[in-house]
Amino acid sequence: MTDPKEIQQRAVQTIRFLAADGVQNANSGHPGLPMGTAAMAYTIWTRHLHFNPQNPQWANRDRFVLSGGHGSMLLYSLLHLTGFAVSLDDLMHFRQWGSITPGHPEVGQTPGVEVTTGPLGQGFANGVGMALAEAHLAATFNTPENPIIDHYVYAIVTDGDLMEGVTAEAASLAGHLQLGKLIYLYDDNRISIDGSTELSFTEDRGARFQAYGWQVLHVEDGNDVEALDQAIQAAKADPRPSLIICRTHIGYGLPTRQDTSKAHGEPPGDEELNAAKSRVGWPEEPRFFIPEDVLAHFRQALERGAQWEKAWNQQFAAYKKQDPQKAAELQRRLQGELPAGWDQDLPVFPADPKGMATRAASGKVLNALAARLPELVSGSADLTPSNNTWLANTHAIQPGAYDGRYVHYGVREHAMGSILNGITLHKGLIALGGTFLVFADYNRPAIRLSALSHLPTIWLFTHDSIGLGEDGPTHQPVEQLAALRAIPNLNVIRPADANETAEAWAAAIRRRNGPTLLALTRQNVPTLDRERFSSASGLHRGAYVLADLGDMAPQIILMASGSEVSLIIEAGEQLAAEGYGVRLVSFPSWELFEAQDSDYQKHVLPRNIEPRLAVEAGIKMGWERYTGQKGAVVSIDTFGASAPAKKLFEEYGLTAANVVTQAHQLLGFIEN
Repeated sequence: MTDPKEIQQRAVQTIRFLAADGVQNANSGHPGLPMGTAAMAYTIWTRHLHFNPQNPQWANRDRFVLSGGHGSMLLYSLLHLTGFAVSLDDLMHFRQWGSITPGHPEVGQTPGVEVTTGPLGQGFANGVGMALAEAHLAATFNTPENPIIDHYVYAIVTDGDLMEGVTAEAASLAGHLQLGKLIYLYDDNRISIDGSTELSFTEDRGARFQAYGWQVLHVEDGNDVEALDQAIQAAKADPRPSLIICRTHIGYGLPTRQDTSKAHGEPPGDEELNAAKSRVGWPEEPRFFIPEDVLAHFRQALERGAQWEKAWNQQFAAYKKQDPQKAAELQRRLQGELPAGWDQDLPVFPADPKGMATRAASGKVLNALAARLPELVSGSADLTPSNNTWLANTHAIQPGAYDGRYVHYGVREHAMGSILNGITLHKGLIALGGTFLVFADYNRPAIRLSALSHLPTIWLFTHDSIGLGEDGPTHQPVEQLAALRAIPNLNVIRPADANETAEAWAAAIRRRNGPTLLALTRQNVPTLDRERFSSASGLHRGAYVLADLGDMAPQIILMASGSEVSLIIEAGEQLAAEGYGVRLVSFPSWELFEAQDSDYQKHVLPRNIEPRLAVEAGIKMGWERYTGQKGAVVSIDTFGASAPAKKLFEEYGLTAANVVTQAHQLLGFIEN
């Protein structure tokens, strides 16, 4: 009979060399992390991680995050070995066109991959979001007899992860919230790309995490499966999040590259890799060698996973019998289905020349939605009164009060964005977070990953222009809209008034295959009279004709987004009074407009109307695609200044009078 310890040792070597073979075969990748953390991964995946390879989306599975996503061959090897739909051929096509084993893990591309990682620190913070979602759903749905939501978030994190600032923010919040289902194993190999971590990273990491409120454990030998197992058991027994600091060796086993920066991101080379295999009696050929008994050992995960899910299904059946309404609600949420009538109470705002700020309208719409969408969880980076993100009739999530629906993220924009993505990835909740638009720069990595991962995260940014006034150029966004519109698969919506804001929220909730960003004003904007102008439902098409003014067919198109729509209306009315035909176009979302068919686009922007003027309180970049060669843009292509909003708009030419002047020039009535 085979000695279990001997099989265990060969299983760890199998992970190690499968990963290294994948990197060498691709002649590209990062062998160091997988070779150094193979025992850590083995211990998590065979002794603690609850999952079902035949159903990667089983609701109560534990989540595994490889935050150091550059070590992706570690994860792909585990997925293949434990029976997920990742074949040996997939491992052989690591980093190749069309493969399901890309250079860094991508959720939705590979069965069993929970999160897109690689930008360091993001996975760490995503895991915090997953644990937060688990805590909220458990507090909301569990009963003493049936703790139907009960799972852990495990991660392997690296020196690079811990250096990133987003990690500090996320760890601080996780410690405050006492998210005890977080168990992170730290690959303490003390090597970075530049060399030893002594060059730049010398603080006491354990003391730092203890100060955050984490339990900190140490494993002196990262290859000691029994010590790793005991540490994970201790982590499970503690109500705090846990960081297990594991002393490891990057590129473990490589004769000349172990413990050097060369092991990080370079293929080992045939000679070096064969020497590593030879030292432990591993066959040099064939590559991707998996002993039959080792594969059988790993594939026990299929039976274990099926049993775990079967037991959970039985528990859920008892839960459903106990409380069928609650069970149906949980199922609906986990499946991402919106409840019937979720949009029935959207407010309709009466016409009002004074109007209101779109951030204020957003707060009213958000609370109307929250009453019908109990899965909606809001939050802000310490700007709750400014962002209008508070949900009435609930309380904030705090230790012991995880059933709340509001997250006080503190001044932690970076972590908020990544945590929002983690909440969304977990499933069962609709997550949104707010800050000022200028601080979208702090959120950008997370926004980009939400778009790349097709996550329906909702980003709410207020104070969307120089209209915020006296705080000055440090807080006045000018280039942010253009930069955000450049992100593929991100819908940026800048509504013109309160009713467009309501429609923007409906669009954001309805969209389930990608993120939506709302850019909202601090200052009041008129609520348009929809008896005179087209319905705000036109927002869903990205751009729509508000009205054609004058007695003639349109000679010029005035288009704008957000607060500047009221300017083009005022200017358009003056031009119409002068006898010109004017088309007014509200243009809240380029992305929604680009999704329309060409007939609709030509209807809104007829090709025969060449004089076109766009107006936006931001840089002009991008508007030329809609204004054309004979058009122009009234924009702000410099930083703002500290002054009242009205004065700023006057000084920067965002006035109806200047719009009229620019329109006259396009129409050829004033010499340039």
